[in-house]
Amino acid sequence: MKNFKYKVTLVMLLVATAVFAQQTPAPKQTEAVTIVGATAHLGNGKVIANSLIIFEDGKLTQVLDALTTKMQYRGNVINAEGKHVYPGFIAPNSTLGLVEISSVRATDDEDEIGDMLPHVRSLIAYNAESKIVESMRPNGVLIGQITPRGSTIACTSSIVQFDAWNWEDAVIKKDDGIHLNWPNSFTSGRWWEGEPRGMKPNKEYPVEVAEITSFFKNSRAYLAGGQNAIHLPYKAMGPVFDGTKKVFVHVDGEKEILDAIQFKKEQNLENFVIVGGNDAHKVADQLRENNIPVLSKRPHTTPDQDDDDYDFSYKSARLLVEKGVLVGLESSGAMETMNTRNLPFYAGTVAASGLDKEEALKLITSNTAKILGIDNIVGTLEAGKDATLFISEGDALDMRGNVLVKAWIQGREISLDSHQTELYERYSNKYQSKKK
Repeated sequence: MKNFKYKVTLVMLLVATAVFAQQTPAPKQTEAVTIVGATAHLGNGKVIANSLIIFEDGKLTQVLDALTTKMQYRGNVINAEGKHVYPGFIAPNSTLGLVEISSVRATDDEDEIGDMLPHVRSLIAYNAESKIVESMRPNGVLIGQITPRGSTIACTSSIVQFDAWNWEDAVIKKDDGIHLNWPNSFTSGRWWEGEPRGMKPNKEYPVEVAEITSFFKNSRAYLAGGQNAIHLPYKAMGPVFDGTKKVFVHVDGEKEILDAIQFKKEQNLENFVIVGGNDAHKVADQLRENNIPVLSKRPHTTPDQDDDDYDFSYKSARLLVEKGVLVGLESSGAMETMNTRNLPFYAGTVAASGLDKEEALKLITSNTAKILGIDNIVGTLEAGKDATLFISEGDALDMRGNVLVKAWIQGREISLDSHQTELYERYSNKYQSKKK
């Protein structure tokens, strides 16, 4: 009887694994691939109307105009005439793989106890088998910066690709930066305690900024000393001070952004990025002068302030681009994990609001790659870079055209199936059969 129960349990576990596990990661590329005839959007603002793209051993070897070359085709030849090729889209500042079901605490690992946590790594909590991560791929989102939430310094992020057995296989860049949540100079009234609703000055703002400054100062002093006693948070700040780790500052208000810029100068921080930046357009000149890029908030949201234009969220990124600021798009906010798959449509919305289409594409490809420090390997279709790309039936920044037919990560052809596509096929077959 016990043996029978064991066998039944084993069968149930195998069935559950088959139903709920992510698609098996693709094997390493063994044959060269040639894509010919597609309109290639290189991700750097350029387009090749009739392209020839070859990649092997996981790397792009040729990206050419098919009409001006006699390059010999290699390996598996794919005729993509009438279709479009794009570099894989990159999702920065994302909690993908850290949260599966927000209402189930055991699947939510986006936050950590403590206030200053530069030594805590989000990478080791990344779930490579997340079904939400899997659902990014059919829209062309193939890379992400896995970023924690909460705390003043909310741990370190890492950059991964979305087809892996585990976090070790997924990683593209380990511990790329710390995330500093800058305090607000205004705070909302605690209505539940009888305080008036609305915003009011935050009297603790100077104290909160001073605490950040003190932490940076103490970290420098610790690193300059004998370090006899181990202090992990202070020790983890070393790569920040030598410029190998970026500082991503999550901040929205005009005053707060200006204070953050001053903080950068005082602390002599080399790699500094504004995340969110609702009022960044108001201080765009200062951002450009200090070489500070912005990961602009997603445009599919309502304006934050009463006096903002009704379409401000749509055009915010464009305003920064026109001022010469390096801009990428991020997708944090309500239901951010699943909404990250809309990243290409965020770029499409910015294009519809006045930015050139290929410039809008850069917001989720080459610009984001530059901001994250991975532009030497991804972000554009160029010889020598990773073969992380996809073929779409049409315009990938438009919901109607974003229909992927093939996709590769590091030259490996990945599955475009997901829980959503399986459900779509199941119920399509059900209702189609009823019509017959």
